[in-house]
Amino acid sequence: MQSRVYFYAISAVVIWSTLAAVAKSILTEIPRFEALFLSSLAASVFLLAVQLVRGGARIFRAYDWRGYLAMAGLGLLGLFLYLALYFYGLTQLSSQEACILNYLWPMMIVLFSALLLGERITVRTAVALLLSFSGVVVLTLGGEGHAEGNAVLGSLACVLAALCYGLFCVLNRKRNVDPTVLMTVAWGVTALCALSVTLMAETWVTLSWTQWGGMLWFGIFINAVGYLWWTMALQEARSAAMVANLAYFVPLLSLVVSAVTLGEEMSRAALLALVLIMGGILLPNVRRGRKTG
Repeated sequence: MQSRVYFYAISAVVIWSTLAAVAKSILTEIPRFEALFLSSLAASVFLLAVQLVRGGARIFRAYDWRGYLAMAGLGLLGLFLYLALYFYGLTQLSSQEACILNYLWPMMIVLFSALLLGERITVRTAVALLLSFSGVVVLTLGGEGHAEGNAVLGSLACVLAALCYGLFCVLNRKRNVDPTVLMTVAWGVTALCALSVTLMAETWVTLSWTQWGGMLWFGIFINAVGYLWWTMALQEARSAAMVANLAYFVPLLSLVVSAVTLGEEMSRAALLALVLIMGGILLPNVRRGRKTG
């Protein structure tokens, strides 16, 4: 059982580590909302097919229109706005810098849990928040950004993206919804919103076979399979914290993937920001580990 847990969790981490590089490569040739529409549609259709094969359509009849409206709102916040902002950040920054800033979302969960769920912020947590946000300042002021981009606007977009996803995670904790149904609806809403924007504001680009391969990898594997395997690992693990800590390897592996596939070199500002942000994320977990040990 635990071997299967680690297989699911580690596979999800490896898949997610390709997100920044794949998205960066796609966005150099495809408008970002067209890319968001196609990848989200692929994820939603794939998850729907998996659910129908696994358990039929009964679970979809368990929710009324209010439930689906709430799921749609969560999808709008936690996937559409999150990825739209993150994709913009990728067009302004290197994939490494955008990925580092994107991993502020664990600290956003801590912050929103205190504001919305009444969870206490300790001194250690406050120091962790300051560490993470100091990493944002270092990367914003010291990062070189994309050759034709704006480092400040790109950094702001990535921080707002992390804020949206952190809020999505906290709001999702308050609802008792089947995760596959939620994500099927959320990706579907994201696809519809992205389609509306791309039809109004972008010129549609015909994809090559190579681009379709990258798009399907993005939609099916990064968005759908990665999520399913991560959820299955959390459900079957003896300790959720044991699995959740593996997620902190994603930005580290992303730097390697970006360096190999895109030829990006890490700047000193990006390295320092990575240390500060990851230190802020790990600091509260170190404390919990000592208390439970």
